[in-house]
Amino acid sequence: MARAHVSAVTMPPAARRASPCGRMWYSFAPVWSQDVIEPREQQQALATLKTPRDCLRWGESALRRAGVYLGHGTDDHGDECLALLLHVLALPLDTDPRMLDARLLPDEVDRYVALLVKRANERVPVPYLTGQAWFCGLPFFVDERVLIPRSPLAELIEAGFQPWLAPERVGRVLDLCTGSGCIAIACAHALPDARVDASDISEQALAVCRRNIDEHGLADRVTAVQADGLEGLDGPYDLIISNPPYVDAEDLAAMPDEYRHEPELALASGHDGLDFTRRLLAGAAERLSEDGVLIVEVGNSDRHMAALWPDVPFLWFEFERGGHGVFMLDRRQLLEFRDRFIAA
Repeated sequence: MARAHVSAVTMPPAARRASPCGRMWYSFAPVWSQDVIEPREQQQALATLKTPRDCLRWGESALRRAGVYLGHGTDDHGDECLALLLHVLALPLDTDPRMLDARLLPDEVDRYVALLVKRANERVPVPYLTGQAWFCGLPFFVDERVLIPRSPLAELIEAGFQPWLAPERVGRVLDLCTGSGCIAIACAHALPDARVDASDISEQALAVCRRNIDEHGLADRVTAVQADGLEGLDGPYDLIISNPPYVDAEDLAAMPDEYRHEPELALASGHDGLDFTRRLLAGAAERLSEDGVLIVEVGNSDRHMAALWPDVPFLWFEFERGGHGVFMLDRRQLLEFRDRFIAA
């Protein structure tokens, strides 16, 4: 597995406007128009599109005119069109480029145009349209019961959490707020000796998680568990990792329409985005092994944490591929500042 280039600092990064859970919605190009794909254009597309090259050209133009927001795994309109077309044609990403000029069946064009219309007019993110997202180089089934994977935690997992953890010494892992199970499953791949509990309050999300566990053949090492936060989870865990709800009220109100297809339960966490994280910080030490660590993503809410706990020595990670607001504390630090976390 490829090694990530991850560094850490003891002060929170400067405030940046990025989307929750690694979803950057403030660093995007201006939207000059928001034109839907009208029925007349749909009919013209159905009548004239003949090849994959035709479909990709028209699709990219249509998405650009519609002003769709790109934040669920791609930052390129053409890549979104390609993902939809490959899904319709059941072809892999490394398909021979000569296919670009092959003739398509009318039914294939119909399906592609229908997906483009949903993407442009209803703002449905591409992974929900294809039923697939990638995380840590692994494919995962997704639908609107779970968030679309895109966390910067992937870089830590790909690096085996080194140098902060020794992978061979990690026996038990808890992925809290697991959603699709992508973090839990990726941890199982990166930490081959570990058993992983994948916990979520949502039984609907856990149904998706269990499907992914089965599809990755990890039922003997990854267990889906329904729990409200840490309640009922005894540990001890060598690693608790979490991408919990952390979107504050300001960011929630500003979300592009694409994010409103995702479960709000997995996004919103009070006025400052820290309702869940407060509980986690207060109770994590009791579930960690003696040398255990807690790693949590809080995104934009890192600024609220800096204001609440300016003296707590959070270790903030910096990522080569972008993303921010991920911290680490060890069990000793969690115990030392537990009273502060409980009082906040």
